[in-house]
Amino acid sequence: MVDPSSLSNESALKEAGNKHILMHGSAYQALATDSGKKILVEGNGVIVKDIDGNEYIDALAGLWLVNVGHGRQEIGDAMARQAGTLAYASSTQATTIPAIQLATRLAEITPGDQTTAFFCSGGSESVESAIKIARQYHYHNGQPKRQKVIGRRGSYHGGTYAAMSVSGTRPVSDPYHSPFMPGVLHASPPNCYRCDFRATFPSCDLLCAGQIDQIIEYENPETVAAVIAEPISASNGIVIPPDGYWKRLREICDKHGVLLITDEVINGFGRTGKMFASNHWDLVGDILTMAKGLSSGYAPIGGVMCRPHIMEAFQGDNKLSHLLTYGGHAVACAAALANLDILEGEGLVDNSAKMGARLLKGLEELRSHPTVGDVRGLGLICGVEIVKDGATKEKFSESGEELKTLADNLHDRGLLTRAASIISLSPPLCISADEVDRIIDILDGAIGDMEDKFGLR
Repeated sequence: MVDPSSLSNESALKEAGNKHILMHGSAYQALATDSGKKILVEGNGVIVKDIDGNEYIDALAGLWLVNVGHGRQEIGDAMARQAGTLAYASSTQATTIPAIQLATRLAEITPGDQTTAFFCSGGSESVESAIKIARQYHYHNGQPKRQKVIGRRGSYHGGTYAAMSVSGTRPVSDPYHSPFMPGVLHASPPNCYRCDFRATFPSCDLLCAGQIDQIIEYENPETVAAVIAEPISASNGIVIPPDGYWKRLREICDKHGVLLITDEVINGFGRTGKMFASNHWDLVGDILTMAKGLSSGYAPIGGVMCRPHIMEAFQGDNKLSHLLTYGGHAVACAAALANLDILEGEGLVDNSAKMGARLLKGLEELRSHPTVGDVRGLGLICGVEIVKDGATKEKFSESGEELKTLADNLHDRGLLTRAASIISLSPPLCISADEVDRIIDILDGAIGDMEDKFGLR
């Protein structure tokens, strides 16, 4: 048996990690075969350092979540204090002081009258929980046939079974995981750059929202439980919906008695320049899902916020038929509370709005590159769409040498992000103006070198 304490030098750690860790979404032994995989050892603000001493700008905030930045000792201290007092209590038998404090604080900052929290361990679990709550809500209200859920093509809501099923990522998951959860349907996304209807806003009259109305009518409204959608779809390429979309979709759901689940797992806690993306459109979902920026990744925690009319269905004998072992974990709640203190105390939501505007302005200047087809964003969640032909919007092959070269160029210049046909950017909200400008410079150089190599300009 290997003594873990013996894994103290770089070569031993790399060898052990390559043999004993299956990295998420990766092939076995990816640490040895993929230069984009690394062992990170340190972080401070927006900068992370790997085991070889290389420093990178973390332009994706880990996985869209390190909102307050790396290296916040005060969050670790809060976790240690709680762990030394009471680390865990059964979620079915008891709650804890930090869980109550966090739920109360969230009731104050989430949109509208979303006042009751159900805690879990992360985003996928929050979506699973929201779907279960929605179905049971209708059951307790005498409509047991309301089981169907409508998602949108291209959206991503998580990797667990129901979350994967409502995600609009079938081409990726179908070969391995079908059949999916029954009763799931998908509508078009509000992607004006690549409109499914080949229409143009505003003359389109929001056909993408109207399609959801048509689906509900066709399926019979009395069989549809909920519509789930992110206010801004990160996985679909940072899709910012056109004006009026959310108002129309809210009206459609209300007309048919269908619950609207707003997925704020990525969007929430300052990412878009407001505390929640829903705030940009005065949107109040019946159920809101959250995770990621709730603790900025310092502890695994997610949750669901429900409005009072949802909670009324779970009174008396109508218990919630759902539980999770680590729901409301006391240490995770303490981390989230400390994280919110930083977000609010240091004005990071406002900084997200200011630095996001600076980032978007810089990205707009990249349109001079012939391969930059579109630029979009809100706050510190932005995307650059790379195309083979700007006029036709023809895409590069995702497995082609052009996009691989682009990803390598960004990495070699010290930028960590997702780079394929969409270059996704969501750096920590503590980012400075100089760091924003550095990201723009790196993108400019990396895109230009890719274009030069393949004769694209």
